[in-house]
Amino acid sequence: MMVGMTNPLLRDQDLDFLLYDVLDVLSLTRFPYFSGHDRELFELVLTSARRLAREVLFPVYKAMNESPPRFVDGRILVHPAMKALYPELNALGMQSATRPEEVGGQQLPLTISTVASAYLMAANLSAYGYIGLASGAAHLLETFASESLRQTYMKPIYEGRWLGTMALTEPQAGSSLADVATLATPCADGSYRLVGSKIFISAGDHDLTENIVHMTLARISGAPAGIKGVSLFCVPKRRSENGQLVDNDVTVTGMIHKIGWKGLPSLALSFGDRGDCHGFLVGEPHRGLSYMFQMMNEARIMVGVNGVATASVAYHESLEYARNRPQGRPVSAKDPSQKQVPIIAHSDVRRMLIRQKAIVDGGLALVARTALFADIAHHSQDAAEREHAGLLLELLTPVAKSFPAERGFESNALALQIHGGYGYSSEYLPESWLRDQKLNSLHEGTTGIQGLDLLGRKVVAAGGAALRALRQEIDSACAQARSCGVDERWPQALSSAMSEVEGLTLELASKGLGGNVEEMLLHSSDYLELFGILVVAWMHLCLSAAATKKTAGSSDEEAFLRGKILTAEYWLATELPRLHMLAALCRSGEDSYARIRSEEL
Repeated sequence: MMVGMTNPLLRDQDLDFLLYDVLDVLSLTRFPYFSGHDRELFELVLTSARRLAREVLFPVYKAMNESPPRFVDGRILVHPAMKALYPELNALGMQSATRPEEVGGQQLPLTISTVASAYLMAANLSAYGYIGLASGAAHLLETFASESLRQTYMKPIYEGRWLGTMALTEPQAGSSLADVATLATPCADGSYRLVGSKIFISAGDHDLTENIVHMTLARISGAPAGIKGVSLFCVPKRRSENGQLVDNDVTVTGMIHKIGWKGLPSLALSFGDRGDCHGFLVGEPHRGLSYMFQMMNEARIMVGVNGVATASVAYHESLEYARNRPQGRPVSAKDPSQKQVPIIAHSDVRRMLIRQKAIVDGGLALVARTALFADIAHHSQDAAEREHAGLLLELLTPVAKSFPAERGFESNALALQIHGGYGYSSEYLPESWLRDQKLNSLHEGTTGIQGLDLLGRKVVAAGGAALRALRQEIDSACAQARSCGVDERWPQALSSAMSEVEGLTLELASKGLGGNVEEMLLHSSDYLELFGILVVAWMHLCLSAAATKKTAGSSDEEAFLRGKILTAEYWLATELPRLHMLAALCRSGEDSYARIRSEEL
């Protein structure tokens, strides 16, 4: 049984149920920014994304995975299929979909854009990566750049004529952006001359568009040390002079050969080898890192969506395989001549499938709700509502990035396991999706960095205001579940888990306030894991409540709703007990890995 083209990537019924029955996305149209939209327009966007994903992007995923871009004579040449599909991908308009009409956008809710993008990512994550990076780069220019820079460099990106990147990482600095060393020297013409090196720059060069705009962190000559001396620059591959594009002294010095995301090149770049790399300051000097966090946070949610999408496409592949692969007989069967059954008849295979489903359903609800909070935080006319949503957006971003990446990898491994010996063969796709998924725990801040961010900043900021906002949401979800008739065990278990997290956070925060920050953060990765269990349990309770409330119109719909309820029960019953174990570990202060020395490893 070879991989077919019937994989839905994501199930439309899942997304419709999530958007309209669980999240009530149509309520966003009460905000003036979204008032021109209705369900018909939302469905048009989603239908277009689904068609492009299934008919154009997915059929060429395997070919692009097997033949990565090539580094030839100092240039990156992408797969011919990517060049062929880019015009259609660009025509979809996703790079500017959520932006205001005055800059060429559609003013689409991020919630809808996120779900539409999930189809594209599930189909061909590398192809979508070009668009996703460009969107973030253009949004930086839109928000912080001068009108001149916006017209010259932002507009062509939103139109899809050019693409963009984020150029942060340097060989000597890695994730420590305070150690950025690329130097920017001011010139009489108002621009800067940049000299330095960047590495792991996704889409840093290609032959898809005539220009690429690098949003680059650098240090102005004489700037203070550390993050207070980092500025943001617009550094085009080809700069505009008198209406013409000329070479801007940006050189590809190497290509990274990755385990996944094969269709999107990752490169080492050099700025100013000939002393002629012009960069243009974006915003005020020395505020580059605070500006760049806009793109970084958008990218973190994008990576989370990609994690869910990659888990989803593999889940549907393994589900179809399990339904059609005959092997073995029921454990109660005594007649060896009895016909073999599909492997989905074996309970352990269903265990692996429901675990995948729980991760995908919960992760998808998490990233979509995080996007919903972003829509409310940015566009509500009510200040209190904006503040509440903003707190939750900040709190959930590290979780929305890390949970789909880490648990998505587990889900992808289960998909491979279900395929058995076929799973580890390259003729089948689960092994490539597993490799793709691993990159998500590394992109845009490793899981360890997300744990430090969550515990060291987000849950303790403003005296724990975000955690109090989360308590309000969970209390509301529990009340709603009870009113819908959900089994009382589950809202009670979620409320108890929330209390556990509140108490644990207070204990850990007190250590930090007492001056023992290292002890506070010792188990930040474990804290991130338990926090992910909590918020995904919240997602599943909301899914279960909506499914319990909804009246099925057919036997197929009844099976769909019962699947949501059982999947929620599975997560709440099997994962919430692990939260309490992880909380005990965080409290214990167990520090063997902190005490072990380099020479003892």
